[in-house]
Amino acid sequence: MPATKLEAPTMRPAQANFGAEVPMARLAGRRLIDVGMAACGLILLAPLLFLIACAIVAESRGPILFSQLRLGQGGRPFRIYKFRKFDESRAANGLAITLRRDSRMTRVGRLLQATKLDELPQLWNVLTGDMTIVGPRPESLAYADCFTDRWADLLKHTPGIFGPNQVIFRHEDGIFSATLDPDRFYRSIMFPLKAAIDLEYFDRHTYMTDTKCFIGALLAIFGVSPTRYLYLLRPPAQTRQPDLTRSVRSA
Repeated sequence: MPATKLEAPTMRPAQANFGAEVPMARLAGRRLIDVGMAACGLILLAPLLFLIACAIVAESRGPILFSQLRLGQGGRPFRIYKFRKFDESRAANGLAITLRRDSRMTRVGRLLQATKLDELPQLWNVLTGDMTIVGPRPESLAYADCFTDRWADLLKHTPGIFGPNQVIFRHEDGIFSATLDPDRFYRSIMFPLKAAIDLEYFDRHTYMTDTKCFIGALLAIFGVSPTRYLYLLRPPAQTRQPDLTRSVRSA
């Protein structure tokens, strides 16, 4: 879907002043951590990045990186980068979401999808300030119209590489039913569920919970059952927190 035909949702005044709601020292501290982790990650993982790039070039024609406009903080579009998983001849036609056994994926792409290594180039997005290490995942402009009413509050936050939904929905591509329209299922079920989880977490998150979320996401990538660590993601609050495990099971 051409990006020029899509419009980001209009921000309400309360959302536009997000920077004023968080102390500048805290914002600066988070930014310093992001830059340090992203820079170290790109340096330490440079050999792996090179090997992945070589594998992509060796298997199929096309660019090494895939880029797409996503919704950033305040509803401002930015260009996200990933390693290319799709065959160029089939990538132009299809959904804005990736399904399990997606026919558009190459063999290298399937490996990248299973290990989430396709997300590594987003460390560059963190360096440029468009993303953070821990934040709600940025949505494609194809789903910009979903950010209405209470879901628009998600756009107060800088999007990130890791978040609670990366722990809970480690294998999101396998949730979609073969008998239901994937786009409709995502809009009516998956998006509201993930948005509710993100809002519950990021409206109260701390350095400590972000650290636990980051570790939990890494554990999930390596196959550790994510539901065992959901309690680690819950920030301290006086009110009772919703049972995220029950929400996932009932979805």
